Amino acid sequence: MPEPLLLAGAGRAVLMSLLDLVPVPRGTTPGQALQHSTRLVRRAEQLGYHRYWVAEHHSMPGIASSSPAVLLAHLATATEHMRLGSGGVMLPNHSPLVAEQFGMLESLHPGRIDLGLGRAPGTDGVTARALRRSAQLSDGEDFPQQLAELVAFLEGSFPDGHPYASVKAVPQAPSRPEIWLLGSSGYSAQLAGLLGLPFSFAHHFSASNTEPALELYRRSFRPSESLDEPYAMIGVSVVCADTTDRARWLAAPQGLAMLRLRTGKAGPQPTPEEAAEYTYTPAEKELVRSITGSHVVGDADQVRAELLELADRTGVDELMVTTNVGVADERLRSYELVAELARGTSDSEAPAPSASRA
Repeated sequence: MPEPLLLAGAGRAVLMSLLDLVPVPRGTTPGQALQHSTRLVRRAEQLGYHRYWVAEHHSMPGIASSSPAVLLAHLATATEHMRLGSGGVMLPNHSPLVAEQFGMLESLHPGRIDLGLGRAPGTDGVTARALRRSAQLSDGEDFPQQLAELVAFLEGSFPDGHPYASVKAVPQAPSRPEIWLLGSSGYSAQLAGLLGLPFSFAHHFSASNTEPALELYRRSFRPSESLDEPYAMIGVSVVCADTTDRARWLAAPQGLAMLRLRTGKAGPQPTPEEAAEYTYTPAEKELVRSITGSHVVGDADQVRAELLELADRTGVDELMVTTNVGVADERLRSYELVAELARGTSDSEAPAPSASRA
């Protein structure tokens, strides 16, 4: 089993983890993207990444990850030790009895499964209605109730007289998947704190809210059976290459892909050549800048410096990097370079974070 990958500096260390959106570049198929994810998860485990999460997105031709539980079942068979999880399951799209899927994963791979939960739809309104078979879309206000029911299904803890007391989530694993709350605002941050759960914030697309949300999480935190003290992670978009110019060239399609998504023109991920040739209007340039301004792009020295600054500024326990580069070998190379730069700054005397039940 490889040593945990730690990024250390200023007397403290943070664990390094990986979020895979399974990007589908133009000219490739979702099947090829999924095959690359299988290759990537094996390499990530060898490199020592602590956990590997996959997301839930629907009706997005450029992202092949639509069913976290199905994908995790496959990835778990390709690995032996690293934690695997959802980043996340969008609970409003599901019945709380989705607990059965993660109970099965935990039964098959005990002690390795994370159940990250979000309250966004992960798609557009029309697709959300198709998912839920309802014209009435939840505004997320019933999320705490959904979460409480999911936990009760996992633990078999509905009280007598509850409408679901006779319902058994099968299989019920001997241990519970590690539950995380995900968010890009203060709502989930405060709820995670009040419930004493670990919290993951989407810094990669909501950077202006990162520090206020983390402060709210820590201020709201109450010890629980899961955690004695707050445990926070942030998702960070990273593209690392041998040169900064190369990294910027590889990262450019992310901005164009997000621009097309925001303007209702979602498709396969653009190629670097396509992004280089696109002529942006001033308004489009500003939109892309606002979306990608928090992304960490550069050579190893630049990426290391920016990740250390971010970790020190936010005080997080863990960084989860995501690299949405369409060129499969370059995406893998970026994660390898991040692992190398983390090892290069590791200090055997630097204290490791107290990872939650990991």
